[in-house]
Amino acid sequence: MKLLRLMLTALFGLLTLVLITVAGAYFYIAPQLPSIEVLRDVQMQVPLRVFSRDEKLIAEFGEKRRIPVSIDGVPNLMVKAFLAAEDDRFYEHPGVDYQGLLRAAFELARTGEKRQGGSTITMQVARNFFLSSEKSYLRKLTEIFLALKIERDLTKDQILELYLNKIFMGQRAYGIGAAAQAYYGLRLDQLSVAQMAMIAGLPKAPSRYNPIADPKRAALRRNYVLGRMRDLGHIDSATYDMAVAEIDDASPHASAVEIDAAYIAEMVRAELVRRYGDEAYAQGMRVYTTVDSRHQTLANEALRAGLIDYDKRHGYRGAERKLSIPVDADAATLAGLLHNETTLGGLSPALVVAVEEKSCQVLLRDGREIRLDWDGLSWARRYQSANRRAAAPESAADIVAVGDLVRVRPEGDIWQLAQLPAVEGALVSLDPSDGAIHALAGGFDFYRSKFNRAIQANRQPGSSFKPFVYSAALEKGFTAASVVNDAPVVFDDPALERAWRPENYSGRFYGPTRLREALTHSRNLVSIRILQAIGVNYARDYVRRFGFRAESLPGDLSLALGSGTMTPLEITRGYAVFANGGYLVEPYFIDRIVDVEGGILYQAEPLRVCPDCRDEVTVAEQEVAPIKPAEAVVTPQNAWLMASMMQDVVREGTAKRARALGRDDLAGKTGTTNDQYDAWFCGFTPTLVTSAWIGFDAVAPLGSGETGGRAALPIWMDYMGPALEGTPVVRKDPPTGMVTVRIDPSNGLLAGSDQADAIFETFREDEVPQQMSSSSGAVTDQNGGTGVPEQLF
Repeated sequence: MKLLRLMLTALFGLLTLVLITVAGAYFYIAPQLPSIEVLRDVQMQVPLRVFSRDEKLIAEFGEKRRIPVSIDGVPNLMVKAFLAAEDDRFYEHPGVDYQGLLRAAFELARTGEKRQGGSTITMQVARNFFLSSEKSYLRKLTEIFLALKIERDLTKDQILELYLNKIFMGQRAYGIGAAAQAYYGLRLDQLSVAQMAMIAGLPKAPSRYNPIADPKRAALRRNYVLGRMRDLGHIDSATYDMAVAEIDDASPHASAVEIDAAYIAEMVRAELVRRYGDEAYAQGMRVYTTVDSRHQTLANEALRAGLIDYDKRHGYRGAERKLSIPVDADAATLAGLLHNETTLGGLSPALVVAVEEKSCQVLLRDGREIRLDWDGLSWARRYQSANRRAAAPESAADIVAVGDLVRVRPEGDIWQLAQLPAVEGALVSLDPSDGAIHALAGGFDFYRSKFNRAIQANRQPGSSFKPFVYSAALEKGFTAASVVNDAPVVFDDPALERAWRPENYSGRFYGPTRLREALTHSRNLVSIRILQAIGVNYARDYVRRFGFRAESLPGDLSLALGSGTMTPLEITRGYAVFANGGYLVEPYFIDRIVDVEGGILYQAEPLRVCPDCRDEVTVAEQEVAPIKPAEAVVTPQNAWLMASMMQDVVREGTAKRARALGRDDLAGKTGTTNDQYDAWFCGFTPTLVTSAWIGFDAVAPLGSGETGGRAALPIWMDYMGPALEGTPVVRKDPPTGMVTVRIDPSNGLLAGSDQADAIFETFREDEVPQQMSSSSGAVTDQNGGTGVPEQLF
């Protein structure tokens, strides 16, 4: 009896000591506890996401993958899975589960080890948001007091929502929304019971129970969670048996990127970091670009096809490298040799495993073995130089050997041998009415080369620059019917190192030539004589109206042949002036930036073509958001005439193969530089302007015959054809102040009523020829005199 009284006294004293200790700890810790208001306005670290104009995901940036979800959007069964795994008394305890703490204390006293932590979901929220992962009794007491405070200020559902969005789940995923995507590529409402249990089992030890890294251990944890769900009555035995039997198919899933637009994504990322710093990666901003998903896909396909076609024309350069094949290696071992190889631009890596007379067997990265027949191999004449290939191969052994690492691609029902092109290119397409970029491809594949040629490659535009010189000439008094002599000439230009003897691409000379005809057939000598007539300085000042940088424009006569340097985006912007009737727009690719709550952080206000916006009062009085009118830099008459002349380039000139698209509103200009270093086609309709460029990064000749019409125009056509499909043909009438008359095609003067070969030409009213042409081609003025056209020089 005495002993019992002694024990009770000791126990009472111990409890008193514990209470005093706890009270003392509380009064010490309580003033240091953070405000729970922080949790009410908590900002989760959510990655930066980039979307197309039609809301297709382009990219995601940020170390932490998180897809925030509201508690109302979480399936009830998934909530129960987490409660079963982590805290089945969550809705009953006040934030601290004393039963769990006592069990943990008993285990500590029994084994001397911390086998059970006794943490509730609320305590985990307290730890994850406010505390470190340090293991100490003081931190545990702080966690307990903080959990009690959280429970006083927040509802159970608010606490659970914070937990389900904050908890680390492995695979860089934070929260259950990201976990469902990272492991299964699914939304929460698409998960099976077994998958819910697998995810619910992760918080205990994400690396240990990762179903990708350790499927067996993860399956044991999943089945434990399922058992708890059954024991707690959340699922019945039949559901349990079915879930336990389900084979888990977890595998790495990147964010569900829907469009290949990596060059645009990188432009967005760089711009957001410039504006917001590194915080851009974690604030959950959503960026909606101007990119049209269909146009972007077409741009990728067109550019890649054009580069591959060029490469095939110049021959096969051989295997990327030789791999050593182990003796008696099985298919899995061989596929493992390709583990670090990636598909680039649609070209899959493959290992040659057998070579026959007219075919070979190759193994793909996924373990499939396919056959390349002669139809897929016979193109591969060996590359020797830009202008020479070896003789046609006679057998498969002339092309490939066992152990070769090659590239293959499907073409219809046939697999083709392929190779990564040595040549590169770019395509830019934008809306000429406001500069919105609809598509941008900066190279064959971003993951092969991150250099964005669309905005970083300063290349010579060649003859694609001529329209800007011709526009300057029209402004200086020339007309589309002005006649210039296409004849040999030597220029002793002080700005050039030696005498310059330019010639046409064909090597021929065509004599007196109208400007329209000269542009249609890209006559170099006419362009040079025009520039000489109007003056280089005048031309340089004039073409800057199109947005070109002064430093990119040479101060000599070579300017007429496009010897300056500019990016594909810059020249596309210039062509937009011709497409939209004379207005300079500013290319842009970000339409709006939205914060994690959906609030607008930024909304683009582009310069728009608005002929009716004559003054600021008119703009301000508009009922909708005021339009910021683009500056008119070229007269409507000049822009219309240039577009008309470039339509002839397509109808009967260097781009006449584009007639295959079956539209009569296409206009543009081919471009080829000396020695075929660069090939261009820049063209447009009134609603879409696009430029395609092809060339080597390390400047080198493309090869004989690789002109803009052959190398670049097919890329432009492959894009513009389907991009314009379903859109009406737009025919623009001449603007006011213009007159169309019949002229003599030989000299550009007015044709007589009986002249059979007369053609129509359009002039500004004050520039209509005043002289009549005689039937002999001599000039007869209105007073009966004769002579030669004054503009023939």
